Amino acid sequence: MSGEGESDASAAAGTGVSGDTRWWIFQGTGIPLDADERDRRWPAPPRWRDFDGGPDLAPPPLDSADLDRRLGATVPQWVDADEVSMVNAAIYLRRPLLVTGAPGTGKSSLALRIARELRLGRPLRWPITSRTTLRNGEYEYDAIGRAQAAASRRSGPDDAGGEGQIGDYVHLGPLGTALLPHRLPRVLLIDEIDKSDIDLPNDLLNIFEDGGFVIPELVRVRDRQREVVVHTADPGRTAPLRDGIVQCHAFPIVIMTSNGEREFPAPFLRRCLRLRITEPNEAKLVRMIAAHFPPGTDETTRELVTDFLLAREERGDLAADQLLNAVHLVTSGAFQLGDRDAWQSLLRAVWHPLTPAP
Repeated sequence: MSGEGESDASAAAGTGVSGDTRWWIFQGTGIPLDADERDRRWPAPPRWRDFDGGPDLAPPPLDSADLDRRLGATVPQWVDADEVSMVNAAIYLRRPLLVTGAPGTGKSSLALRIARELRLGRPLRWPITSRTTLRNGEYEYDAIGRAQAAASRRSGPDDAGGEGQIGDYVHLGPLGTALLPHRLPRVLLIDEIDKSDIDLPNDLLNIFEDGGFVIPELVRVRDRQREVVVHTADPGRTAPLRDGIVQCHAFPIVIMTSNGEREFPAPFLRRCLRLRITEPNEAKLVRMIAAHFPPGTDETTRELVTDFLLAREERGDLAADQLLNAVHLVTSGAFQLGDRDAWQSLLRAVWHPLTPAP
C-alpha cells in the first residue's frame, strides 16, 4: 500500500491537493493511468449495484484524436480535490453524477477527462433538448425501412435471411450503447439535462436502477431469432442481443450536466450524486492554455489570463473557451497587439457576457 500511496502523492504533486488520496482511482491530473494499474485497483461494486449482463463485449473503440482536439495535450492539470472525490465516489457507488455550474466551467469536459485518464474508450454523448425522450437515448427502430425492404423482396418482414435481419433496423442510442455489457464501464455524457421535458428525469429512474431495458420489437421475434445483432452508437460497430434485452455488467460512468435552469424531482436526485463546478481560477486557466498551446504561457498570454479574470469579475459570466479564443488570436498572429485601443475593443467583443445585463 505504501508504494500505491507514493504513486498517488507523486501524481498529485504541485496540484494543490493535500490529504489521503489513496482511494482515488481517477486522479484528475490529466495523465492517463497505466491500464494494468487501473485494472488492479478498480473497485468492486456495492452488492445492490452489481449487474449480471454478459458475456462482456470487446473493449470500446478509442478516439484519441477527438479527445486531444477537445481537451488539448495530456499535460498535468490543476486538481480540485472536491471534484475528484465526487467522481471517485460515483465510480465506487455506480451512481450517476449530476454536475451543475455556470456555462463554460468545464462540466461537459469532465466526462472526456475521465474517459481519457482511465483509458475507458470513446465517451458517449447524449445531448438533451425539450423534445428528447427516453426512447431517443435507448434505441431507434426503423419499422418503415424494414417494411419497405420486405416489400421490395416480396417476402415477409420476419424473413431471417440476408437484409431481412431485424437487427439491421435497430440502432442503439448513446444510453443503450453505454448499457451494453463490458468488463469496465463506458463513460456517458448526458448533456444539459435541465433542458429536457419534465418527464425525462423520472423516466430515467428505472433504467438507472435496473442497469438495462427491453426492446419490445426484438422480444416479439425471439422465438425465431433469439440472438440479434444490432447497430450501436459507436460508428461502424454492432453488438449481439439475446431475447431483446440490453443489460450492463459494469454500470456506466454517467455524467449529467445542468446549467441550473430547473429543479429536479427528489426521487431522481436520490439516485444521483451531485457536484457543483466553480469557475476556473488562475492556475487552472494557465494549465488549460498549456494543454491547447504548447509549450505553454508566456508574458503575453499570462497578461491575457489576468485581464480575463478582471473582465469576468467586472462583466459577469465568461467561459474559459472565450479566453482560448483570445489566446489564439494572439499566438496565431491573426491580430497584432500594436494598437492597444483596437485590441481592447476586440477583447470586449470576444469576451461578451453569457448572461444578459440586469
